[in-house]
Amino acid sequence: MDKHILDVKNLKTYFLINKSRDKANYVRAVDGVSFSVKEGEIMGLVGESGSGKSTIAYTIMGMYKPVEGEIIFNGENIINKNNRRSMSFKKNVQIVFQDPGSSLNPYQDVRQILSLPLKVHKIVPRGKIEEKIAEILEMVELPADFMYKSPTSIGGGEKQLVSIARALCSNPKFIILDEPTSSLDVSIQAKIINMLLKLHREQKLTYLFITHDLSLMRNISTKVAIMYLGKMCEVAPTEDFYKTPMHPYTQMLLSSIPVISEEEEALKPKKVVSTGEIPSPVNVPKGCSFHTRCMLSTDICRSEEPIMHQVSEDHFVRCHLYKK
Repeated sequence: MDKHILDVKNLKTYFLINKSRDKANYVRAVDGVSFSVKEGEIMGLVGESGSGKSTIAYTIMGMYKPVEGEIIFNGENIINKNNRRSMSFKKNVQIVFQDPGSSLNPYQDVRQILSLPLKVHKIVPRGKIEEKIAEILEMVELPADFMYKSPTSIGGGEKQLVSIARALCSNPKFIILDEPTSSLDVSIQAKIINMLLKLHREQKLTYLFITHDLSLMRNISTKVAIMYLGKMCEVAPTEDFYKTPMHPYTQMLLSSIPVISEEEEALKPKKVVSTGEIPSPVNVPKGCSFHTRCMLSTDICRSEEPIMHQVSEDHFVRCHLYKK
């Protein structure tokens, strides 16, 4: 059996928006999410803006504090009273953010940026730091003299390569990629994706890849999970996910992917048209949160919240249509 490197169980992360004498209102950004990632996997976490996918990443990293649930990394529950992460976790788990411009210190050069994790985690002796930085820059196909450049003097793609290099400095096992290419030009996106796949193979890494791009996940992920309004809709191995999508929301997303050939069109599920608007995350509908947009909804969808059903070995769907 493949070892699980990450297990998320019933994770809930809420944000207080206002409080009166009678009632407190929360955005339930992540509301009872469970999933697991095996060592060596590339798990794609997909959803529209506001679905809660980035909140999951920031909660794992300790930037947000959950109100409930467990996050188990390498067999250890990393959530504690102070929401602090151990040095072992900080070394083994890294994150690459969507906007490299805001995640790199503009007042430091690349050498200073990459030196910090090397010093904190004592990866190499201080006298070997520049040599190690040159080695890591080579891994992301940047020249050694790049270490003397400032983030303000380089392009967006190069900034993201520096962000990836910074993540690699601690020799991590697991990297969260929070839409790492969405702010870049298409030509640069391809270079970054190829770089990430190469590093995944060579460094034996595990990725949680957060994106809104389902066509991208088809080519790089081993497993895909779909989120909607803070909840998981469907989780499946990539091949099953694209061949036999089950949740109406998943079918709607896949049927709307643009294609350029009749062969690709034939692979898409039958067109599923959604109705209505995406509900406010502050006022999520009773029952299934997708029922206001679902053409297949019934009375039970409007009154009772569905649970996750296992439909095959690794395929799970949260929908009343598959209730046993």
